[in-house]
Amino acid sequence: MSTAVSPMRLCAECSYIESEIMMQRVCFTLQVKPDRLAEYRESHKAVWPEMLAALSRHGWTNYSIFLREDGLLIGYLETPDFKKAIAGMQSEEINGRWQKGMVQYFEELPGGRADTSIVPLEEVFRLA
Repeated sequence: MSTAVSPMRLCAECSYIESEIMMQRVCFTLQVKPDRLAEYRESHKAVWPEMLAALSRHGWTNYSIFLREDGLLIGYLETPDFKKAIAGMQSEEINGRWQKGMVQYFEELPGGRADTSIVPLEEVFRLA
């Protein structure tokens, strides 16, 4: 007999079990150049199918990007292992091409590209 697993708080980085796989909830910020907001938004209306497939293949689920008018970008995703999700995308040629095209839209990126500049924020509260 199988028992359904209900969502539950596990820790700050590993917040719930989905289909018996521990998922990390990851939130991060980046800064889009205010004068490039329209172009950035437009580029995300048609994300390449190969890029979407690569993200899915490497465990990026429930991925959303939010953008404020001053260029503050907030990204959110859920994944079984964030370090593996990032490393997996680093191995994808399609990601290299996507990041090369995206770098022009961002203010200074400490990692040189958006995907290597992600620093997860600490989750301080969650109402499940």
